[in-house]
Amino acid sequence: MGAGRVRQRHRGLHLAPAGQDRTGRAAPAHAARPGLPAGRGLAVTSAARPPRSLKWRLALWLVVPVLAITPLLGLGLYRLLHGTAMDWLDESLGDTALSLVSLVHAQDGQLSMDVSPATDQALRFDRQDRVFYLALAPGGQALQGDTSLHILAQADAPLAAGHWRFSTRTLEGEPVRLAQLGARCGPGNAVCQMFVAETLHKRDSLQRQLLMATGLVLLMLCALLMLAGWGVIWQGLQPVQRLGQEVERRDLDRLDPLDTAVPAELSPLIAAFNRLFTRLSQAAAHQREFLANAAHQLRTPLTALRTEIDLALLEPHDPQLTPLLQRLQRAVDRSARLAHQMLALARAEAETPQSPQALDLRAVVTQVAQDWVTRLPGGPSEPELDFELQPAPVRGQAFLLRELLENLLHNCACYAGEHPQVTVRTGSEGDLAWLEVEDNGPGIPEAERDAALQRFQRGTGARGTGSGLGLAIAHDIARRHGGQLTLLDARQGPGLRVRVTLPLLPQGTGTGPARPGGNHGG
Repeated sequence: MGAGRVRQRHRGLHLAPAGQDRTGRAAPAHAARPGLPAGRGLAVTSAARPPRSLKWRLALWLVVPVLAITPLLGLGLYRLLHGTAMDWLDESLGDTALSLVSLVHAQDGQLSMDVSPATDQALRFDRQDRVFYLALAPGGQALQGDTSLHILAQADAPLAAGHWRFSTRTLEGEPVRLAQLGARCGPGNAVCQMFVAETLHKRDSLQRQLLMATGLVLLMLCALLMLAGWGVIWQGLQPVQRLGQEVERRDLDRLDPLDTAVPAELSPLIAAFNRLFTRLSQAAAHQREFLANAAHQLRTPLTALRTEIDLALLEPHDPQLTPLLQRLQRAVDRSARLAHQMLALARAEAETPQSPQALDLRAVVTQVAQDWVTRLPGGPSEPELDFELQPAPVRGQAFLLRELLENLLHNCACYAGEHPQVTVRTGSEGDLAWLEVEDNGPGIPEAERDAALQRFQRGTGARGTGSGLGLAIAHDIARRHGGQLTLLDARQGPGLRVRVTLPLLPQGTGTGPARPGGNHGG
């Protein structure tokens, strides 16, 4: 029974059934109700609409004030820049008016203003706007300039010396900006009025540029604020996300206290989770203890009942009672097998009593096969066993791995039909060791394979007499060893191939034969 291919035939296979989902007869009365998937995670489901994300809620609280304040901020910024720019342009007009004052002079008590063509061109020079000017003597007579401004000048009251007036008026059908200055001129305290006006093309262009620049700045500021706010929210919620991932990874096999580093505000939540995990751990321990005790207590009366039925069959009795006694015998065998599986399930879920040992899956298969040889009384369901064994060193609990293999073999015997052919393989690939059990039965539809790994779950057409625990126990044991159990199609023809992968033991670590342990009753 080593590496290579060995064929054995065992006559009269008599096995108590183990649970495995196959196509065939409907589920027994104790099967789990449809629509209630079995699972050991701590996920909480709700039919209510999922609440809005805290991240989006915080982002909304950030966006609404930003969108509300940004227009007000933009309006204030625009008014400040616009006022400053318009004041600067008004000062430019005022400078022109001051230039006019310097051109006024008195001669023989008469005021006059000499403006050469070059000076007039300099006063009117502007790349975008038309410039107008007018100088009025204290009596209102025009000294020099554009007579068209005289109408506007007459509408305004004269200003005292050193006073300014700026206004927007209409000249020749076009809006203009008008600057008026009262200035001392000539002898005595005579005050002349200086008027300078220009069209608004430069001001309108500047206003549009300011509007576009302010809008662009505000958009960039708004985008930067939102981006920075989103980054702060994301960074601030990272401890919550890490805590959620840590809680998501927890199940009934891992209920140790949380030690995730979180801000002080989340410390009460961590404490509440740890108290919950403590209560769940205690409840799970009580449940496992009850299950193990109940299964253990059931085995003794079932064994005694089986012995009484065997004696009744051996002693003289009415031949009409023989079928009844045989049915009782099979029912007791099924009950004993179920009790054994419940005990194995409790052991698989319990805390590991000892450190895992280095062993070889090939040695585990050899021991289980030898145990089967001693327990098979013969029968029409006798399996034809093939072994293709290669070294597969792993680290684990020998009695649990034997229980895994026994459940898989019992499934094959119960569900593969008459004269089943079962092939057991071991080997390694990459950093994984693997164990395969393949039969030539009807197999499990791909759509039902996930459900087949749940407790007390059977396929809609399962024909065997199992309880729906065999694959669940094997799956739990594989997961407890850091491995995975996968249901696949047979390599050739119909059937089911169960593949168990476990972490490969590193080279240089010694492996020995799997030590006997555990109860392997059928």
